[in-house]
Amino acid sequence: MAELPGLRSSSEMRDYLVRQLNSVLRRPGMYGGEVSVRLVIDHLLHLERGDEAWAGEQRSLESRGAWTPTGVSGAFRDLIPAPYESGMASVYSQFARARGWLEADRTLTSDEYDQMRTQIPTWVTRDHSLSEVIDTFGPPSVLLGGNNPYYGKTLGYLTEPADTSMIFFHLWNGADPDAESTWPPRCDEAVLLAVRSGMGDFKAGFTFTPEGEKRRPAGG
Repeated sequence: MAELPGLRSSSEMRDYLVRQLNSVLRRPGMYGGEVSVRLVIDHLLHLERGDEAWAGEQRSLESRGAWTPTGVSGAFRDLIPAPYESGMASVYSQFARARGWLEADRTLTSDEYDQMRTQIPTWVTRDHSLSEVIDTFGPPSVLLGGNNPYYGKTLGYLTEPADTSMIFFHLWNGADPDAESTWPPRCDEAVLLAVRSGMGDFKAGFTFTPEGEKRRPAGG
């Protein structure tokens, strides 16, 4: 029987899992959604001897209203029209950021971050498209949901230090309620429904645009 090659080192395995996690967060629909995100996180935590860390994170999410019997995905169902996997990925991205796993494409300076937070409350009183978000605030630190402008997605912006709350722009595209799905969708590009930030109550962290208020699912 041929000998098996030696196992990879722990650092090689960690690097591989970190790359996998970043891929799953950016395209959750291609990898199986929330279950796949959790599996990669569980493997990383086990490798880093941090098995108990997720239990504490889940308790925090539950206390904030960001965890339901169907996981993080369920917390978005009263706020953003489903399916909306990039929203789910944004919550796990904040956890990944705090653990040092999230690979950002861009990091805002503290001045850029503070200016964004100051500008958002007034800016979201009007509706905006995907291109308007990027034109105003620049490319995101992480793009969750792929590049196709037709599809809903989440743009995440971050700054240092790593425990600073990320700012997420939740964008959506699709059919009107009770209407048949069509292709291409009703809008030429995804439209902004809400901006979310903060580490407190989950729903309180959302600031909705007029379009977002109109499209909030019943009961939200």
